[in-house]
Amino acid sequence: MALQPLPDYPWDTLAPFIATAKAHPEGMIDLSIGSPVDPTPDLIRAALAEATDAHAYPTTVGTPELRAAIGDWYARRRGASGLGVDAVLPTIGSKELVALLPFLLGLGEGDTVVGPRVAYPTYAIGAAIAGAEFLAADDPAEWPESTRLIWLNSPGNPDGRVWSLEDLRLRVERARELGAVIVNDECYAELGWEAPWDDIPIPSILDDRLGERTDRLAIYSLSKQSNLAGYRAGIVAGDPALIARLVTVRKHAGLIVPAPLQHAMTVALGDDAHVAAQRETYRARRAVLLPALLDAGFTLEGSEAGLYLWVTEGKPALESLERLAELGIMAGPGHFYGDHSPHNVRLSLTASDADIARAATRLRERVHEGEGTPAA
Repeated sequence: MALQPLPDYPWDTLAPFIATAKAHPEGMIDLSIGSPVDPTPDLIRAALAEATDAHAYPTTVGTPELRAAIGDWYARRRGASGLGVDAVLPTIGSKELVALLPFLLGLGEGDTVVGPRVAYPTYAIGAAIAGAEFLAADDPAEWPESTRLIWLNSPGNPDGRVWSLEDLRLRVERARELGAVIVNDECYAELGWEAPWDDIPIPSILDDRLGERTDRLAIYSLSKQSNLAGYRAGIVAGDPALIARLVTVRKHAGLIVPAPLQHAMTVALGDDAHVAAQRETYRARRAVLLPALLDAGFTLEGSEAGLYLWVTEGKPALESLERLAELGIMAGPGHFYGDHSPHNVRLSLTASDADIARAATRLRERVHEGEGTPAA
């Protein structure tokens, strides 16, 4: 079987816009990448330090303490109770699992992987790595009989869309008809902004109200809620039979979370206070940047949750990108996330308070100079 060619890494194409932004007299403000800038909480750093005597090989499945902490966290924060140690697994961040899951599940030629129309590109890359076909389709009625793996992303990256419990139920039922595995990438689930998600938990695909969890998985990352992007701390949970398959393949491949990190993850999952504090930090940054974008003539789309503002001027994304770069602000263009958002740009809230304030000031200066049209 011939391997499908992989595309060039898209962010490498932004070099001209980066050069323009860097030429701004006051320097570039990078809002294009969702990499946390805030410190890793002290209790997690202390946990990592106290576990550095890691002379023995760690286990692929994770320590008993970590597996118990994952199960407790899902019951406490995600409405998914009863996840035993055989239903959870730590991963080396979440991106590696997204990219490798079709391969780990044995998909290949003739199989279809379905993903969101507007999405993080790694869902399609994973299908290509396995030699399967990828289809971007949100409507379950469009999912073909050849579908073997369905990716949901709620809350979404980049658009911040959230699927309600009934939305999830409809998709789970369609997956069951197809005999397909359905997976929700839930990495932004602690970051709800717009009603009703500012007051109630964002639903998980493992929610107790959706019934038995056969052929269902949820993926989560501590990068966003706990500022652990550099730790590579991810989780997959759900159907024990699927988890067992992943464990077996990962044992053979040596895909193991390092022992000190397993201890740090255990501590992080047991503490909700630092997550709440980080959420308020992002809420405050959003409250500064969003009004400035609206004043500068942008319209917000989706963005009910997550780390990003998904906006449009109604113009091709590269035109908006160039206008922002001239202000020394870097954003991500919509076409990086599929062919269905050619007029959108994504701006991240993962910049310092000072940089977010500076970006807002520059956007408003654009309005004062007559370059923007304030929103009604």
